[in-house]
Amino acid sequence: MNKQRFLRFLEFEKRYSAHTISAYELEIERFLQFLSAEDIAFESVDYRVVRHFLASMKENGRQASSINRSISSLRSFYKFLVREGYIVSSPMQLVQALKTPKRLPVVVESEKMVDLLEKRRIDQDSFEEARDFLILEMLFGTGIRVSELLAIQEGDIDTYNSRIRIFGKRNKERLVPIHRTLLEEIKQYLALKNAQDFKNKSSYLIVTKEGKQAYRGLVYNRVRQNLGHITSQQKKSPHVLRHTFATALLNNGADLNAIKELLGHAGLAATQIYTHNSVERLKSIYKQAHPKA
Repeated sequence: MNKQRFLRFLEFEKRYSAHTISAYELEIERFLQFLSAEDIAFESVDYRVVRHFLASMKENGRQASSINRSISSLRSFYKFLVREGYIVSSPMQLVQALKTPKRLPVVVESEKMVDLLEKRRIDQDSFEEARDFLILEMLFGTGIRVSELLAIQEGDIDTYNSRIRIFGKRNKERLVPIHRTLLEEIKQYLALKNAQDFKNKSSYLIVTKEGKQAYRGLVYNRVRQNLGHITSQQKKSPHVLRHTFATALLNNGADLNAIKELLGHAGLAATQIYTHNSVERLKSIYKQAHPKA
């Protein structure tokens, strides 16, 4: 069924990240395991088989958003097979995504985040603490994704123009400005990093205590640990800081198109979700301030 060719297509032609490719592979493998368990040949799959697969996932407790990821992955897989001439038509043509409730982006209060960073700024006694502080500052100060943060190399930092070159989804390049305080913090961190006696020196900005390129789990753990000091909400991921960045800009009058460019969104629709948070904030202010509310 040419699964590996499809994954190579995602890597080399679509230029998807390793994390995204792994997600596609997982969903396709789930489908193939289902076919094996049901003793269904891949060549005989039609839309009824796919719907049976999706129904089985729903029965096993998977949420609509999770099932939609499977649908998206399989749709891309079958589209590739049709394009390459392996099959004539896709069984996904008669399969539609499930309706999902719109969820507002989870954010933390900007004021609490600023207070946390001020405290962490004066509470650094080691290279690791300085690195963990910079992770928070970078995510909150630029709104970049975890994968983008981990991909930053020292040469991507333009100190003269106060900006960083970011490689986003599909390796698309964009320039993200950084404020003066963050720029100085980066310089101080780099000086500390270069002073370390690493056996494995790396040109990547964020590195482990051994000097190697950092990994996603490290960033997630540090963010989760620090956000636990200022919020009791369940979600404490790096993406919360991306949402907080965008919401803070919008609340302070930033143009939606400018926020779109800063976040590296391909279209405005992905950015417009932050307007819902602002509307909810206005409603809250209205209820508190209006005498008849």
